[in-house]
Amino acid sequence: MPSSLPLRHFLLALAVVAVWGTNFVVIRQALNHLPPLTFATLRFTLVLLPLVFFVKKPAVSWLNLAGYGLLIGAGQFGLLFVAMKGHISPGLASLILQTQVFFTIALAMQINRERVKGFQVVALLLAVAGIAIIALHGGGSATPLGVALGLLAALSWGCGNIVARQAGPVNMLGYVVWASLFSIPPLLGMALWLEGWPAMVKGVVGADLGTWLAVVWQAVGNTMFGYGAWGWLLARHPAATITPMALLVPVFGMSASALLLGEGLPAWKLMAAGLVLAGLAVNMLWPRIRALRAA
Repeated sequence: MPSSLPLRHFLLALAVVAVWGTNFVVIRQALNHLPPLTFATLRFTLVLLPLVFFVKKPAVSWLNLAGYGLLIGAGQFGLLFVAMKGHISPGLASLILQTQVFFTIALAMQINRERVKGFQVVALLLAVAGIAIIALHGGGSATPLGVALGLLAALSWGCGNIVARQAGPVNMLGYVVWASLFSIPPLLGMALWLEGWPAMVKGVVGADLGTWLAVVWQAVGNTMFGYGAWGWLLARHPAATITPMALLVPVFGMSASALLLGEGLPAWKLMAAGLVLAGLAVNMLWPRIRALRAA
């Protein structure tokens, strides 16, 4: 823990990544009753309502909000929920989704016309090796379609990060709430098209208390608490101090999946996780280590 980060702030960051990591188990449980796109529609509806009546719209353009809502709602979570409906296990989903770091950096470098640095190539090769192991040995834990959908969800998240950066320093909770206006219509439309009204109604009517609690947790725990606390921390500390904590998301995700869902942790899966996490660590931490050595 960096000395510049007070203990209470460190514990808050740890709570956020724990919520984000274990949330994959919650998603998997809800998908036992709800079709994935219906589930995603309900999630963003609860993010929007009733907070949209109490949280002020951030000072950004409607176009920016629409871009973020489409990319994060229909892109990231729509694809992720479809992938987790039998195509990829929660633990591996939590791992693959973190490749959004590489997509975000690649897109930012393309926009800013920056050259790829040596450590970034090493980091990417490590992560690609880990993803390749998952694709080759996935078996019942991940199908090729599940891996592809997970990577597309990570790409959507990366694109959403770029859109959010263009919005400037805003209240992230308000930003997510108002952007949900543009997440719901495409998700609802895709649910009606791909899942059908009868399946949607059957899922909602047949959902038990645990499923509805999972839906509420998506809005309250994962979004309101997670994004709100993370944005609060980033407003008070350098990004280089806070963002490496996100490396613990797949650690919590895979651990929770193993403990609560009985997801196996064979050697190939641990090796894949080690390679992806090593790539993320090199990418996030190497510039800081180099700066400290120079100092």
